[in-house]
Amino acid sequence: MASSTLAINYPGYHGPITATLDWCEANYQFSFYIAEMANSLSNLFTIALALYGLRHVLKESLPTRYTTGYVGFAIVGIGSFAFHATLLFQYQLADELPMIYGTTTSLWCLYDNAPGFNMKSRRTVTTMILIILFDALFTWSYILYRNPIYHQIVFGTIVVGCVTRVAYLVKWSEARLKIPEEKRAQIGNIYTLGAELFVFGFFIWNLDNIFCDKLTVWKTSIGWPAAFLLEGHSWWHLFTGIGSLYTLVGTQCKALCMKGDHRDFQLRWLSLFPI
Repeated sequence: MASSTLAINYPGYHGPITATLDWCEANYQFSFYIAEMANSLSNLFTIALALYGLRHVLKESLPTRYTTGYVGFAIVGIGSFAFHATLLFQYQLADELPMIYGTTTSLWCLYDNAPGFNMKSRRTVTTMILIILFDALFTWSYILYRNPIYHQIVFGTIVVGCVTRVAYLVKWSEARLKIPEEKRAQIGNIYTLGAELFVFGFFIWNLDNIFCDKLTVWKTSIGWPAAFLLEGHSWWHLFTGIGSLYTLVGTQCKALCMKGDHRDFQLRWLSLFPI
């Protein structure tokens, strides 16, 4: 969010910055076509994680609704790549709006916990309409009120809503009794880990903002490519990418076990990544 006054920014292919945000990484330092190299390329990891999750959803032939989270996850990565590569407002929207849509989709899955996967059930349709109306209203308001703090507050509120809903479902709701205690603990643990990674990534993001000038001096002193390790916003992409995968898997497993038969579903780990 804070561009250093000490960084040497170069002119680039995409012209003047129209986005409401400019990050600590120097602009067009390494390419005439990519404004922020590290912040752009770090999104390839996000896209890869999204495709990893989508591949397994399709492989296991899970209900179609569970593909939407991973498709949205991938769109966030693509939009974020475009935003950091251009620093244009239209691509900022391509990054920030899918963040809202993806988290509200998770919220929909968490509230639509009635048995069965019929997309025409009253609860499913009602919650879906409410989510679509909210997304449309936010999109309209954000285009008019171009304040990134507004977006961050709304996004954070939805994330907190998801975390609170998961905690309620696995600890206090009557529906939790459909899932054995050991499996509920697995779901709670993986979701908690994902949320913690989000918070840690947000912490690094804020350090990048607050100490941008100091970090810029260190980058110049260290030199590149080692200085790429000091791009805090890129670390935000990496940690929230992993955190998003964990929370999506936790949401998916919880919903599948509550809407279906828990014996048909289980969490597995492939190296560092669950599925």
